[in-house]
Amino acid sequence: MMLKKIFCLLIAIACCTAAFAQGAKFKMLALYTTTVESDHVDFANDAIKYFTDLATKDDFTFEATTNWKNLNDENLKNYQLIIWLNDFPQNEEQRAAFVKYMDNGGAWIGFHVAGYNDKYTKWPWFVSFLGSSVFYNNSWPPLPAKLVVDDVKHPVTQGIPAHFVSPINEWYGWKPSPRLNKDIKVLVTLDPGNYPLGKKDIIRDGDIPVVWTNTKYKMLYINMGHGDQIFTSGIQNKLFENSILWLRVGK
Repeated sequence: MMLKKIFCLLIAIACCTAAFAQGAKFKMLALYTTTVESDHVDFANDAIKYFTDLATKDDFTFEATTNWKNLNDENLKNYQLIIWLNDFPQNEEQRAAFVKYMDNGGAWIGFHVAGYNDKYTKWPWFVSFLGSSVFYNNSWPPLPAKLVVDDVKHPVTQGIPAHFVSPINEWYGWKPSPRLNKDIKVLVTLDPGNYPLGKKDIIRDGDIPVVWTNTKYKMLYINMGHGDQIFTSGIQNKLFENSILWLRVGK
């Protein structure tokens, strides 16, 4: 009889735990900065509105902050997804907390300049995280570009046409191409038909992925993020929504 009571109690606890887990909302935190390039601030403001509306539509909790001190162990454990809209951590304490968060199964999306790194960055873990790719060049002024979807069956690109035109944006080139890293899965690439791309700063050739994931982590880098036109494409917005839903349910 005692064993039966214990068994029933364990079942009850398991059911309550499952019910709580079902009721707990997915929580997402976006970090941004207001003292960076104005086009990057415009993007962040538009992104906050977009994700706020999306949170209502897809039933998750969205918060945004300019306080990068929130990149700490105690705070990060409250969120299942962290987004960097237009900046990145600047000190070792914030970097260490983020590395721990990702190593423990956290999820991340970085837009545009959030992935910027060069010889002055001095954060080798982050370079490896992006696929050992370092910023190499860019197009200027911002222009729309034709994109190629590498894998139309991936959850992030589900329902996205194999080719589409992305709104006005500054496009980054990387060296080496993240595609050369065995852990990287490229999802969207600049169509070579764009070249030469730019007028002042010109991308003339090269394999330039614009959306990719490092398969060792729950992460996604998205090159879009410059100016106030990023959310004017229904197709591209669908890709952004797919990204959230993919990381929400787990890779």
